[in-house]
Amino acid sequence: MNFALILFLLTLATGVLWALDRWVVGKRRPEGAPAPWWVEYGASFFPVILAVFVLRSFVVEPFKIPSGSMIPTLLVGDFILVDKFSYGIRLPLVNHVIIPVGEPRRGDVMVFRYPVDPSVDYIKRVVGLPGDYVEYLDKKLRINGVPVRYEPLPDYFHADRLYYSTRWREYLGERPHEILVDDIAPPFVTQRLEFPHADRCEYNRRGVRCSVPPGHYFVMGDNRDGSSDSRVWGFVPEENIVGRAFFIWLNFSDLSRIGRIQ
Repeated sequence: MNFALILFLLTLATGVLWALDRWVVGKRRPEGAPAPWWVEYGASFFPVILAVFVLRSFVVEPFKIPSGSMIPTLLVGDFILVDKFSYGIRLPLVNHVIIPVGEPRRGDVMVFRYPVDPSVDYIKRVVGLPGDYVEYLDKKLRINGVPVRYEPLPDYFHADRLYYSTRWREYLGERPHEILVDDIAPPFVTQRLEFPHADRCEYNRRGVRCSVPPGHYFVMGDNRDGSSDSRVWGFVPEENIVGRAFFIWLNFSDLSRIGRIQ
């Protein structure tokens, strides 16, 4: 279900009703006469729906995390807020940048339209920028030939499935973040889809190397062996970007989760 399209159509419909009542029907209505039902239940909601549409399209949008691909940064059930303007002001629905403001940075947690099915929103961490050469070999990252720094942390316990993953602090962007690695999982990509610019990637038994094309981004989940990401389905085009995830505002299972996203 395309909620953005539904909200746009509701805004358009109630706006037309509001305008008709204000400049046409309302002027013909006898003084003191009650407004018709379509004004009471249609046009009267226009300011509220318009405010929601503008806020959601240009300022901030809420999302709920549906999977564990970003553990330990984001857990299933986290409700997050996504900044819609840091990467440029975009036209709703078509997602075209009309006012350039900024671009994704390495290490950002980014929401985007899944390239395989743009009706679905995905969330991953930006690893490679346009023009970068990304290597993920033996479960370690190198960007443009420079190894990414890691620090070991205590193992992470998955309470839902009763097992441990190796946890690292990764220094990828301006702020360090945590990642998980399952030591028993193979280092190579076990499955991959056909995708545009696939010739820019080289797969082997140790992992994958990719040269990021212009206007595209290479993204990965923080749960490295539990994420379907650019290693599997390719690069994220700039036009698929939705915004930057920056805040966890609720998790019904754990209220201590509220806070800034690293």
